[in-house]
Amino acid sequence: MTYVSHVRPRWTDMDVYGHINHAKMVTLLEEARIPLLFEGAVEAGLDQLPKGIVVVKLEVAYKAPIVVSGQQLRVDIDLTELRAASFTLAYRVHTGPAGTDPVAVTAETVLAPYDTVALRPRRLSPPESEFLKQGFADA
Repeated sequence: MTYVSHVRPRWTDMDVYGHINHAKMVTLLEEARIPLLFEGAVEAGLDQLPKGIVVVKLEVAYKAPIVVSGQQLRVDIDLTELRAASFTLAYRVHTGPAGTDPVAVTAETVLAPYDTVALRPRRLSPPESEFLKQGFADA
């Protein structure tokens, strides 16, 4: 299933052409996944996952510019791969708040849980893997 998030671009997210700047788009992708991966994990009783998740790989493709208009953008997020020590999320960023609004940006992140004490990636625990599967299944 698809997890749906909404983000609101800020005027400071614009470049000189009035479009959302690339670096700001990457930040908006992060803001879109936070409610599930951090807040949802805490609510599920998982204390380690929200303490450390790192981006291993990021790809962003622009199909159309997004102009800051004051309205929210819908971000559809799918779990496309779940491995022992990483997981992949695919994003579709719409030009507005509705699922019928055109998709302007597609992206993919490979994320890994990170041990902030040992300063290295770690494996997902069975409850964390189940949380990720369930979080997207319940979306």
